[in-house]
Amino acid sequence: MGMNSRSVSIFGLGYVGSVTAACLAHKGHRVIGVDVNPDKVEMLEAGRSPVIEAQLDELVAESHQAGRLRATTDTSAALAQSDVSFACVGTPSHRNGKIDVTQIEHVCREIGRGLAAKNSYHTIVLRSTVLPGTTQSVVVPALESSSQKRAGVDFAVCYNPEFMREGTAVADFFEPPYTILGAEAPQQLVPLREVYGWVPGQVFETSLAVAEMAKYVSNAFHALKVSFANEVGTLAKQLGVDTEAVIRIFTSDTRLNISRAYLSPGFAFGGSCLPKDLRALEFRANELDLRLPLLKAILPSNAEHVERAVETILHSSKKKIGLLGLSFKAGTDDLRESPQVLLTKRLIGEGCHVRIWDPCVSLGHLIGSNRQFIDQVIPHIGSLLWTSLEEVVGAAEVVVIGTKSVDRAELAALLRPEQIVIDLVHLEKAARPEGMTSYQGLCW
Repeated sequence: MGMNSRSVSIFGLGYVGSVTAACLAHKGHRVIGVDVNPDKVEMLEAGRSPVIEAQLDELVAESHQAGRLRATTDTSAALAQSDVSFACVGTPSHRNGKIDVTQIEHVCREIGRGLAAKNSYHTIVLRSTVLPGTTQSVVVPALESSSQKRAGVDFAVCYNPEFMREGTAVADFFEPPYTILGAEAPQQLVPLREVYGWVPGQVFETSLAVAEMAKYVSNAFHALKVSFANEVGTLAKQLGVDTEAVIRIFTSDTRLNISRAYLSPGFAFGGSCLPKDLRALEFRANELDLRLPLLKAILPSNAEHVERAVETILHSSKKKIGLLGLSFKAGTDDLRESPQVLLTKRLIGEGCHVRIWDPCVSLGHLIGSNRQFIDQVIPHIGSLLWTSLEEVVGAAEVVVIGTKSVDRAELAALLRPEQIVIDLVHLEKAARPEGMTSYQGLCW
């Protein structure tokens, strides 16, 4: 790359920030990660990834060794040594669904203070998911007031949403469905074009508001597809129809039904994006006095699906449950909005004895928001985590498969003929343990 490599600082070392940092460093840019959590900074400075994500450890180690990836808790030092800053902080929901922009305001004030001491032009890029208008109404004023400088004159503000799925985030970063760069004036995007000079696929340069909205449209559609597939699968199963055969035919049509992604019946959707983004849209629609029954129906449909899983398990009349997988999907340690966590809470409430196995969520490794989540929100579930698959399956009358990352042969060797196996995640036939006498799919 040589010529076009930039110095980039990345604020917020959660999933999005850590992946963005490691991948941009891999592409030859000089990257400094910044976080208020000294544990995350220390890990990155030591060449280790702060989050569990496929391929990330290798990328971090490689770029760290090459001297292209560093981390600090010092905002102004990071700003002084970079000309493009990505803000990748969380935008969680308030109870009423409204998005909480306090972390964005905080990081923008920090960046603004650093900009005050800087003479050269700087580009600030927001990656966090925010409703249309937020970059203009929250980010720009926070930066301007704390830096005493002017957007569009002394610095540029851009919006660049991410389209990474946890578990495949690195692959998704390098091969995105498209890249969206939003700014109020096209010339403000020049540094970002250079940062993404390598990117395959279409690049859309557009306004801030269109870039902000495009992210919500994608996530709402993904959630809609998951709920649609789960409801269709549930109905087909009840009618005695082969769900898998129906879905195979339905998803073969790429002309009218488009991509097969998210259309395989399985468990409820979860994670740190879809539920929160749907709630934000719903809250904003209510503020605008719009009735949007279709969008409003997605979260209740998803909750109903978790309830069906609870009923299926309780229907077995057994009390000893072994749950394989706690995070919302395989290969990640993210517990936010995990339907497996909701399921566990419901089962405990019904008097079940639950043991949980999830190699990604063993307490020793967790830091940041997941550790905090277990300590504050579900401490009683933390105590149910076991590190040995054998001990979880061995004590169970019902084995609930809640992750695709369970080894088929290993599980088959541990299962006993009298055990009931309930599959929530729709394992491929080839991945299902052989010799199960009572395999049940949730909606197939």
